[in-house]
Amino acid sequence: EFKTMVKRLHDAGIEVLLDVVYNHTSEGNEFGPTLSFRGIDNASYYRLLPDDRRHYINDTGCGNTLNLIHPRVLQMVMDSLRYWVNEMHVDGFRFDLAVTLGREVYGYDRGGGFFDAIRQDPAMSRVKIIAEPWDIGPGGYQLGGFPAGTAEWNDRFRDTVRRFWCGHDGMLGQLAPNLLASSDLFEHDCRRPWASVNYVASHDGFPLADLVSYNDRHNEANGEDNRDGHPSNFSYNHGVEGPTDNVDIRQIRLRQRRNMLATVLLAQGTPMLLAGDEFGRSQGGNNNAYCQDNEINWLNWEDIPAEEQEFMDFVRRLINLRQEHPVLRRTRFLHGLQISKTNGLRDIDWISPGGGAMSDYHWQEPKARCLGMLLAGDAGEYFTPDGYPETDDTLLIILNAGHMTIPFSMPTVRGAAQWRCLLDTSRPQLAPGEFLLEKDDDFQMEPWTIMIFAMVVTSN
Repeated sequence: EFKTMVKRLHDAGIEVLLDVVYNHTSEGNEFGPTLSFRGIDNASYYRLLPDDRRHYINDTGCGNTLNLIHPRVLQMVMDSLRYWVNEMHVDGFRFDLAVTLGREVYGYDRGGGFFDAIRQDPAMSRVKIIAEPWDIGPGGYQLGGFPAGTAEWNDRFRDTVRRFWCGHDGMLGQLAPNLLASSDLFEHDCRRPWASVNYVASHDGFPLADLVSYNDRHNEANGEDNRDGHPSNFSYNHGVEGPTDNVDIRQIRLRQRRNMLATVLLAQGTPMLLAGDEFGRSQGGNNNAYCQDNEINWLNWEDIPAEEQEFMDFVRRLINLRQEHPVLRRTRFLHGLQISKTNGLRDIDWISPGGGAMSDYHWQEPKARCLGMLLAGDAGEYFTPDGYPETDDTLLIILNAGHMTIPFSMPTVRGAAQWRCLLDTSRPQLAPGEFLLEKDDDFQMEPWTIMIFAMVVTSN
């Protein structure tokens, strides 16, 4: 059945990646049940405290830590992975608490045995590898610290985007590098922008709908007196905690959901969407629903309300927009470099509401909430891996996280005749090209909005 599923998904052009846990087992700590490896060879399969080998090292938060330093344990993990690739034909893996897999005797090592084994393996070296770049052990936060060929969940992107759309002060300077695939974290060792897996919601924490509906966690159903789950979510309920019949609040929540998903899909790097976010799935404010095998976690595809059907249509438009424009998914990092034979643009320009380049003042102004990102379509000839040009439209993406309308002047670009609006999160039904601006026009940028414009060049 699994093989048939994978084949059908492949026939539809969909790759299959498994979320796998090789960092701990269900045997828990030294007081847990004896189910498998503890009874076979406890000292080989688990990492034990050097001074008291009755007790486990717990770098995973689950009571035990698998000992991948031991050759037989590493062999077991690699045999398991190869089975899924060679026999089941999956296309890759997302490794839970991947720092644990790279722990050697003296701590985490991105050149450790597990990563070396993957790189030299004929099967594993050909598939996609995604790391959750942390565990709870010493030095456990390793975002950007994985070897070439590995993508990583970018929680800095997640938190920055959430804070930006919550209206926190001083976010422009933090947002910009994250929109460009976080080169400060991922450009080492010839890594590419796809190494940054950009997201605002995952199976850990609030889903997207709850990010705009709850200020606080509501984990009472988990049976731990609401103590479990992360207390800091960078969420905002817009005036009412949880569901509401207030039309204005419901509309702003929908708009903010559009904004956050648009930010994910318009950023350089690899976008990741949580299943159900495309139709407003809620966990009722539970941000740690791992133990809930019920309506809290289930995906309900029946009786989706009309406003959520419209939201799904908007998500489809976003995905199509990304697929249609290679300028949104460059294969090398953008650094504001001048491009020859173009209209004076650099590969990336940051535009202030006045239409000029962002200055130090704009970047450092704590109350600034609006900026434009100008992506040069002609930069494509410098960014294709096969050496062929892949030019595109020049796109201007404007983000306004403020609560006020902002006057915005279109930038002066040689050869520009008009700017054609492709998408507006404040008007999701707006058709591409329905709203046009002349090359030097000013307009009023709505609050809590993203707009995307394509430059229309002057005809010769």
